[in-house]
Amino acid sequence: MATKIAISLAKGGVGKTTTAVNLAAALAQLGNRTLLIDTDTQGQIAGALGIEPELGLADFVIDQQRQAIVEARENLFILAGGISVNKVVQQIRETSFMQHEILKNALAPLEQFFEYIIVDTAPSWTELSINVLAYADQLLCPVPLEMLAVRGLKDFLQRARPVLERTGGVVRYIVPTMLDRRFAQTSEILALLEETFGTLLVDPIRSNIRLSEAPAHGETIFEYAPNSKGANDYQQLAERITANEQA
Repeated sequence: MATKIAISLAKGGVGKTTTAVNLAAALAQLGNRTLLIDTDTQGQIAGALGIEPELGLADFVIDQQRQAIVEARENLFILAGGISVNKVVQQIRETSFMQHEILKNALAPLEQFFEYIIVDTAPSWTELSINVLAYADQLLCPVPLEMLAVRGLKDFLQRARPVLERTGGVVRYIVPTMLDRRFAQTSEILALLEETFGTLLVDPIRSNIRLSEAPAHGETIFEYAPNSKGANDYQQLAERITANEQA
């Protein structure tokens, strides 16, 4: 059965989609059948991979259209987001019983076909965000090395933990992003994160312009700049995750 990882933080600009795309690509390159799900109405994942699917998450959840799952790369499949995701939100709102399990029930049949399912989320706290947390086994939170982002992470986890506890999910990875040693506060914030989260904290993703350039070319960091710091950092993250699952 698939390991289901939600990449979430109710704040924009923290590296969620960058992490979702490149982590999923790294897992796929390691030989794991990986499904990447975009639950954001901005629908950036398909563009970041250079594809334009006709169908997406809403078509699968609401109409059970299996052809909405598109193979983007070898071992890497996606369910695209976009404005139609609002239809899923509307269905959740119109459901009177077990609202938080709409996504879980719809996606359950897919778990036998993949080793990993990575779910990217919108930078907000919505009914769909709660559904993602209820669906996932594990929560991965990217957090830039800025004090306001760290405070936002703590607030988000206070909201998320009751959902995870109710559904059996766990906070599994805290991923510092946009590491830049030129800033004096970097070491201070890293130390604070380590003190707060201990073994949940993983090696940082270093600030790397190639990571922001790659989506404009419709490529993962491994295609656009395979020898870059960004490629190395996401490869190491994927290797750590697979090692943890095999332990």
